[in-house]
Parts: sequence; C-alpha cells; structure tokens
Amino acid sequence: MRLVHNALHNSLHDEVAAQLRERIFDGVLAPGSFIDELALCGEWAISRTPLREALKVLAAEGLVRHEPRRGCFVNQITERDLDEIFPVIALLEGRCAFEAASNATDADLVALELMHDRLTRCAKNRRINDYYQANFAIHEAIITLANNRWLAQVIGDLRKIVKLARLQQLHAPGRLEQSLSEHMAVFAAIKARDAEGAEAAMRTHLTRQRVALRELARSNTSRITA
Repeated sequence: MRLVHNALHNSLHDEVAAQLRERIFDGVLAPGSFIDELALCGEWAISRTPLREALKVLAAEGLVRHEPRRGCFVNQITERDLDEIFPVIALLEGRCAFEAASNATDADLVALELMHDRLTRCAKNRRINDYYQANFAIHEAIITLANNRWLAQVIGDLRKIVKLARLQQLHAPGRLEQSLSEHMAVFAAIKARDAEGAEAAMRTHLTRQRVALRELARSNTSRITA
C-alpha cells in the first residue's frame, strides 16, 4: 500500500502516524510486537524521516516505546496501568458530565434522548458491537457538550492508551445491563440539569467498567497449569 500525501490537510508524518495507529488498534501490530521500520518504508514508499517522526508522535501518546539499539515496539498495557488510568478518566469524564448538564440546550437533550434510545435497543437485542459504537458516541457527545478542549484532549490521549488493551468489559456477566442502567442514570441527571448528579453518575459508570474488567481478567486466568 502506497500512502497518498494530501498536503492541503496533513503532513506526511501525520498520515503515517494515523496508519500506524490503525494497525495497532486493529491488532495487526500486536502489543509487544517489533515495528519493522525498513519493511514499512518499503511498503509505503516513504523515507525513514516521516516514519520516525510518526513514531515520536505515537511514543508521546504512549502507544509505542523506543528501546536503544533495538528499535520501536508496541506498548503493552498492564493491569496496574489500567488501575491507574481508569480513576483519572473517571474524574475527567465526570467533569465533562458536570459541564454537559450545565450547558445542554433543549435540542441537545433531544439528540441525547435519541442516542440513548439506540443504546437501549442495542442492549435489548444484545448487539454488543453496536452497543460499543452507541456507547462511544454518547461519551463523545457529552465531551462535546462540556465544550472544554483541554478535557477533550487529555481524555482522547488516555483513551488511546486504554484502547491498546483491546478491552471487552461488556462480555462480563450482567455488565451489559449494568452499563445501560449507568448510562441512563447519567442521562437522567443531565436532563434534570443536575450537574453534580451527572458528575457522580459518570464517575460511577467508569469506575464500574474497571471493576468489570478486573473480574473478567480474573475469571479468564487459571491458577493452575495444564
């Protein structure tokens, strides 16, 4: 695949960074895997310079790491990383919910209602992939309503790191229904213009996600070897 550089919108290294992110998030470049710079330069018909600039961007985002004399590797996210990151995301997205409840117009609430209707249908029909998409859209909408670019930027950066773990918390028993209930609680508070209630409900939602992931990891790990 040859990268096509669009000078009107992005620099070449931005395009390369986007392609690398996609491969990492899709699992083509798995956690811990070596990033073969020569092979990628040949595949994309580019020099080492834009690739190395792209790798610097991804290293700053926490997606890759550089090891002296060895090269670049995709980062691996540990349970400790998740324990440290989730409380921070909960605080930040909680603040977004607070601001959203303060800022939302009647038209915004109508749009959120439709998004939550879709979320409910996905949960009822157990369409988990669709639920993830609807869930993500709602979180993005609340961040947009908060209208704070610094919050949006930091949350976006942390989400990229969490995404490395390819988490599937909705597969934990009972989690889908619990997640929907939590989302409806956040929405009810926003709808009531209850900023503090929306903040608390969002923080609970993110905290319970981490609990579900920890329980799922525990259930998938055996203490004995075959």
